[in-house]
Amino acid sequence: MSTLNLPKQTNFYKGKVRDVYTIADKYMVMKVSDRISAFDVVLPRPIPYKGQVLNQIAAQFLDATKDIVPNWMISVPLPNVTIGHKCETYPVEMVVRGFLTGHAWRTYKSGKRELCGVPLPEGMKENDRFPTPILTPTTKAHEGHDEDISREEIISSGLVSKEEYEQLEKYTLALFERGQQIANERGLILVDTKYEFGNLNGTIYLIDEIHTPDSSRYFYLEGYEARQANGEAQKQLSKEFVREWLMENGFQGKDGQQVPEMTDEVIKGISERYIELYEHVTGKKFTKEDVSEADEVKRIEEELAKLGV
Repeated sequence: MSTLNLPKQTNFYKGKVRDVYTIADKYMVMKVSDRISAFDVVLPRPIPYKGQVLNQIAAQFLDATKDIVPNWMISVPLPNVTIGHKCETYPVEMVVRGFLTGHAWRTYKSGKRELCGVPLPEGMKENDRFPTPILTPTTKAHEGHDEDISREEIISSGLVSKEEYEQLEKYTLALFERGQQIANERGLILVDTKYEFGNLNGTIYLIDEIHTPDSSRYFYLEGYEARQANGEAQKQLSKEFVREWLMENGFQGKDGQQVPEMTDEVIKGISERYIELYEHVTGKKFTKEDVSEADEVKRIEEELAKLGV
């Protein structure tokens, strides 16, 4: 996927899956590619329509939560492109967990009863619901792994001021509650997710993607209680299936390990799962959209012109 050349472009950042263009130091054009990463490694082959899936889920949820907190999104000129405000990013990711699963469960299983300074109740099983959602923030790493950090460490180190951090906590819990409500209406449980925030002219904005299968974990609501009671694994709707396929084939991102061959069949299967995720999470039918690069640039330039760029 080639790099676009946009008017008044002042910066370009290529992330694991996103290409981010800064325009006139004021706006961001975020192109969500079809690249896919797992275990902090970008896999060798792209997944058709994955970028469109992630971008359109995020746009729908940004729209559905703008009454809670202002967000960076201005327009979505293309299936996999969002244009928005450039904000000064807070150096922490706000991870919120409603259930004992994933990293929280691995921590718990090792015998620890605290995560990011938050005490964890005794006697819990994997995938049990917490009495109330817990906040387990991480530092934002440009390279490698994000690191767990406590509320106290964030404030005492000056990463975020106490007043702003308390506001981030309030926004995070309110967004998670809204996300859980919407998920329940779709027959899903929003298990855990992460939010990123930025500041623009003294106002906190929600930035980046929200409630996508790459940033969130979903369970199917139907049968959740029975599966817990019987000690069975929960039916998940997240990128976890990609990680599981990699692990089954001997890859966890460790030195010396080779990414297993991604055959056409594997690629097709992952693409279909992402489209299935989209339809479950949004409640809408997915429409595949293919746009030429020339048309892509033209439509982005038209949107930027509306903003006076």
